[in-house]
Amino acid sequence: MKRTTATSTNAARANDLVTGLQQRFVQGLERLAAAHNSPQSFTPVEWFRDEGLHGGGIRFATRDGDLYGRGSVNASQVHYDDTPEKKLGSATAISTIIHPVHPLAPSVHIHISWTEMKSGRGYWRVMADLNPSNEIDTDRESFFASLRKAAPAQFADARAEGERYFYIPVLGRHRGVAHFYLENYSTDDMEADCRLAKSIGEAAIDSYLNILTHALNNPPEATRVQRARQLAYHTLYFFQVLTLDRGTTTGLLVHDQNDLGIMGSLPAHVDRDLLKSWAEKMEKPQDELLRGLIAVLPDQSPVLVDEAVKQKLAAVVRNHYRAHPEAIAMQA
Repeated sequence: MKRTTATSTNAARANDLVTGLQQRFVQGLERLAAAHNSPQSFTPVEWFRDEGLHGGGIRFATRDGDLYGRGSVNASQVHYDDTPEKKLGSATAISTIIHPVHPLAPSVHIHISWTEMKSGRGYWRVMADLNPSNEIDTDRESFFASLRKAAPAQFADARAEGERYFYIPVLGRHRGVAHFYLENYSTDDMEADCRLAKSIGEAAIDSYLNILTHALNNPPEATRVQRARQLAYHTLYFFQVLTLDRGTTTGLLVHDQNDLGIMGSLPAHVDRDLLKSWAEKMEKPQDELLRGLIAVLPDQSPVLVDEAVKQKLAAVVRNHYRAHPEAIAMQA
């Protein structure tokens, strides 16, 4: 099979941007691992949309290493140039999540995408959020400082939108400590918009690599309390992604050809009992969704979220929103 690419000039420019950011991040993560005498590589995994006729992508994935428990850096482009009845022309994105092993090393999520309609209208979606299980104030401030420098005019609005998007109402708290989210962003200057998206992506990647380097330079041995906080936080991350994240739900509903890639953001282990304690807080029908997710998790503590489990989780989410399409409005 061979992946085709969109014919649009702007989509091609966006594809070059996201694949460049992908290489920047993967190479930085591998250099960091090698510098710590833990050569943990990221393996390329290619996926195809309709056997490549409508594009696809490559994700660089790693798991169960000394430094990175789970990591996924996915770049993709899906297009519908040959499907005149579709209004969507193409969607091009990098979406990445890294979950380090050490509880003092924070997780990070970065997403940058260009969506282009066949009418010619297009927009950027730019997200970056730092997700520590054991919070360190200087890490949050340095991450914010990099994003503020990259997008000074947009920073205040993006921070406010990020705070809204990553808030978990039933738990009264956020996922993460530093949130940046530009939604439906575009101006009349595509060149300037591309520069902005690239600048934000590079700032988020480089800032995170610096934070990770500092965290992993002679880190203290993790305490039992720190590891317990990490498991609880990873459980919160799992909960937010699968019950509130509109991007994850949309991806799963559109097709089932990249479920493992879409579910690549999930951490390696979660606390099944903690998830069960949150089910009673959920409104209907979302309580059914959470109980369905819990039902396909192995009965162990902590739960290992492997590829087989991810496939089952994807099916639960997809079936839930097909049965309750109105529940999508309850997401962020």
